[in-house]
Amino acid sequence: MNIELLGIIVLWIFLYGYIIIASIDFGAGFFAYYGKVTKKDHLINNLISRYLSPVWEITNVFFFVGIIGFFPSVAFYYGTALLIPGSISLILLAIRGSFYAFSNYGSKENKVYLFLYGATGLLIPASLCTVLTISGGGYIIEKNGVVQFLAKNLLTSIYSWSVVIIAIISVLYISATFLTYYASKAKDESALAILRQYALFWTVPTILSSFLVFVGLRDNNVRFYQNIVNHYWWMFLLSLICFLIASSLILLKRNYGTAFIFVMLQFFFAFFGYGAAHLPYILDPYITIYNGYTNQTSGTMLVTVFLLGLLLLVPSLLFLFKLFLFDAEYVQGKK
Repeated sequence: MNIELLGIIVLWIFLYGYIIIASIDFGAGFFAYYGKVTKKDHLINNLISRYLSPVWEITNVFFFVGIIGFFPSVAFYYGTALLIPGSISLILLAIRGSFYAFSNYGSKENKVYLFLYGATGLLIPASLCTVLTISGGGYIIEKNGVVQFLAKNLLTSIYSWSVVIIAIISVLYISATFLTYYASKAKDESALAILRQYALFWTVPTILSSFLVFVGLRDNNVRFYQNIVNHYWWMFLLSLICFLIASSLILLKRNYGTAFIFVMLQFFFAFFGYGAAHLPYILDPYITIYNGYTNQTSGTMLVTVFLLGLLLLVPSLLFLFKLFLFDAEYVQGKK
């Protein structure tokens, strides 16, 4: 395996891990606000807050630092295009962070703060997902060394909005399925009943939004679409099978932990199938993993650092989960 391909695979693994962990946290914030509005906060918010507290800092891992290190030309092409969504994301992250800063002073009971916290959890992934949309091509052109961002094309594209929709729905679906498992682990039957309903509710929108993305992609990038249909269809079939297994287990009220593992596998196959079908392009048609790659020495060093980071991060996460999230007394709110 060449160093360019290894580099993008390592980055994709980091991005996948970030999506799963951040989705749980982002969706939990929305459900906390929704519970407040529907007067069910006394049933679910205590459980949700036990999840939010120990993991927030871990989700602040940014894929963009690595992608620019491996592929410096990304900054040149994406710089203008990501100025607005990037700025919006930073503002939303600041608002979200302020919730924690003021939570010690009672803001968790304030509907305005809770609304901002829940809303940012949906708007942040919606703004960040524009990177994946733009990478498919059609929204950036280069003429005489000048990069022009076609914002109107992005805002009027069915594919663009379908990606935003699936990003928001996926956050809610991933979070709901995890919190369902977490409630069962905590033996909190009241919270489990409500969160299980949330998980089941978001199953249908999840699958419908997935098909909407395929429809939009067919019109936006024929090569990308045909690559999926001709070569990587089996990964999306596996994703669908995992989705059906996870949904069935939740519907049958059994093995919620196994159900969430299949949810992770569902998104693993879909996410890596999407990435593989997009190769070798990082920005179609301007940047590939070969012509946009940094030099061999820097690339080797970055791959080594990221691999060491994975070896350090995974055991750290497992230790944290064991110490806090899945500790028998902590998960039941006894400490």
